[in-house]
Amino acid sequence: MEIVNLLFVLIFINYVFFIGLLIWGFSKVNYFHKSNSSENKTGFSIVIPFRNEEHNLPDLLQSLSQLNYPKDQFEVIFVDDESKDNSVRVINNWRMENPWVHLTILDNVRISKSPKKDAITRAVTIAKHPWIITTDADCVVQPEWLSVYDVYIQNNNAEMIAGAVKFPTKGGLLSHFQQMDLLSLQGASIGSFGLHEAFMCNGANFAYTKEIFSDLKGFYGNNHIASGDDVFLLQKAIAKFPEKVHYLKNNDAIVTTKPEKSWFKLFKQRVRWASKASAYQSDFAKGLAIMVFVANFILVSGLLLVVFNLMNWQFLLVLFSVKFIVDFILMCQSNRFLKMCMYSAVISSLIYPFFSTCVALYSLVGGFEWKRENIK
Repeated sequence: MEIVNLLFVLIFINYVFFIGLLIWGFSKVNYFHKSNSSENKTGFSIVIPFRNEEHNLPDLLQSLSQLNYPKDQFEVIFVDDESKDNSVRVINNWRMENPWVHLTILDNVRISKSPKKDAITRAVTIAKHPWIITTDADCVVQPEWLSVYDVYIQNNNAEMIAGAVKFPTKGGLLSHFQQMDLLSLQGASIGSFGLHEAFMCNGANFAYTKEIFSDLKGFYGNNHIASGDDVFLLQKAIAKFPEKVHYLKNNDAIVTTKPEKSWFKLFKQRVRWASKASAYQSDFAKGLAIMVFVANFILVSGLLLVVFNLMNWQFLLVLFSVKFIVDFILMCQSNRFLKMCMYSAVISSLIYPFFSTCVALYSLVGGFEWKRENIK
């Protein structure tokens, strides 16, 4: 067992090293302060793929109607992926109440195994403005969302910009667990940008020019993977045009999304996310993904060893404490920016190794669902 204990210690030293790098990288990404005197100059096409979202769309539509941006400098393109509910009717009713909005509803045309990538590609082909900015039907944007992006674009040589996403602070354990998870993910995303090793972003708040989308040949090369419309495009851009890929760290540019409503739905969502990890182009991303999985797997297997008196419980407690401390530092760093709820940090940290290990293992052997459509 001494050899096993030594191996566990070495793995956790590497884990601390990786998370420590992300913490340092996070501090290297400066907060962007928007100038109030700038004239809006950038044209945006807001692209929103959706399927069966009639209950979520009203909140998004309400937030879009409150955008503080010149009406002739943005349009909204919805792409319907075979909705069976009243989503289209909800959008059309909103259009009648807001006739000033340049709005288009397209039917998705599936040409690959990734419906969402097909939807975005279809929207890009008819977009009137030079910048594409994507979000999801279950999100809410802020009034200054486009204005902040516009000022950043005017002051930086960027053609692809990743933005932050957060959850509402209300809810019970499930909601708080997702907040802790998202704080970790957002911390890793921002930290990787600070390290110049960006590998992750969120399509709920992601902007890029039509020109760079064309230069990268869109989603060509990864549209056989149903998920990853955001991270694969980001990684292709980082590989080819690293100086043009930026992160926008500003509170007014944060998009709020809704947490999953059940543990089962959350599990399926995380399986979908985990399924694309093996296709990452970044060695840093692959190394981090492996290290996170191994660290969580060790805690789960270590508990079993303790139960069968094959490991000292104090040793396992030390490993858990070390992991909790470095994770907590990264989450606190993220939370100073995102301002979510951290009430359940300890409980979530106890649940997470089991949850994460199950997700990782299941993603290797099972299929997953995209909007209730099973994909193998």
